[in-house]
Amino acid sequence: MQKEINLNDTIAAVATPCGESGIGIVRISGRRALSIADKVFVSQDGRKPSSFKTYTTHYGWIVNRSQKSEVRSQKNLSSVFCPLYSDGVIDEVILTVMRSPKSYTREDTVEINCHGGIIPLRKTLELVLDSGARLSRPGEFTQRAFLNGRIDLTQAEAVLDIIRAKSDYALSVSMGQLKGLLSNKLSQLRKKVLSLLSILEVNIEFPDQDLPAAEINKISCGLKQAARDLELILENASQGRVLREGIKAVICGKPNVGKSSLLNALLKCERSIVTPLAGTTRDTIEEVLDIKGIPVRVVDTAGIIQPRDLIERKAVSRSRRYIKEADLVLLVFDGSKNLSQEDRILMRKVGTKPTIALVNKIDLRQKLEDARIRKRFKGVVRISAKKLKNIDLLEEAVARF
Repeated sequence: MQKEINLNDTIAAVATPCGESGIGIVRISGRRALSIADKVFVSQDGRKPSSFKTYTTHYGWIVNRSQKSEVRSQKNLSSVFCPLYSDGVIDEVILTVMRSPKSYTREDTVEINCHGGIIPLRKTLELVLDSGARLSRPGEFTQRAFLNGRIDLTQAEAVLDIIRAKSDYALSVSMGQLKGLLSNKLSQLRKKVLSLLSILEVNIEFPDQDLPAAEINKISCGLKQAARDLELILENASQGRVLREGIKAVICGKPNVGKSSLLNALLKCERSIVTPLAGTTRDTIEEVLDIKGIPVRVVDTAGIIQPRDLIERKAVSRSRRYIKEADLVLLVFDGSKNLSQEDRILMRKVGTKPTIALVNKIDLRQKLEDARIRKRFKGVVRISAKKLKNIDLLEEAVARF
């Protein structure tokens, strides 16, 4: 059940990933952000956060005042401890104030920079919640930025895309969307369509005044251009999905054609076990890599065609499922051997899936006549996974996909 949105609440959450680090941030946003900060923060000069100017940072301590023991004399106290309290000090922090409307959420916002350990962050957040804040739901800070008009929906989606970017290119595209490039295109397109609509409405309101041919042509050309612009935006949207989610590329081929060597060559490290024995890989191995700025999730599948036991049957079943779900198939052939019945079976199994055929082991004497392969598949790349030959050509072929 969808919870009711209440912008009158003051929300708080840890804004940095879990784990140990130098800095961890507790963020507070809402009408009571400053008053809550007054309750939990003691500054070095004794001033309260509610008196701080916007976009200023202040050194001090997070203190649980219910456990306080005030100190009248500062003698015998180390300078690293809060000079006002001997008990209840949770952490030594830097506090930043960002007043409405010039903050991420367009609300009063306070960020507490703690030490990045689990305990200080948890205790600071618990104290903030006990002082009147509510724990933020996932994405609620960005939701408030959207509801308060700071960003539109496309920019709100871009925030998550930036966080999840798997390549430099994906990050660049997401940053462009956050800056409003897509929003501006849609806004300009909307203005053009509304302008054409106004001409039509005038003709409807005043039917006795026929539209001149020039105006009719203007409307027709304008609508066609708007349709082309929308089609281009939709095409870019599919590219954006690839940048967000990546391409699922499955390496398949008969046993001992060099699938695991190919995965290692793409990753530039020894990820898969490689032996001369057929069937060494009995399970799928999955890794994510960056190819020409595109995140590619590569899956190395078992090359077993006829399973001999239960484990191999499960491996074959899993390989078939991965091929069915793949966006791209990398079908590997052994260039040092003739085309076999197993190769033909796999060529049939990939069906109409987008496929790049790879003739491997070109460092050895070649026996494979690849005319049939070239007739069946448009993309054929000759490589040596073991000697790392033409791996760059394969990467270019994947990027073109």
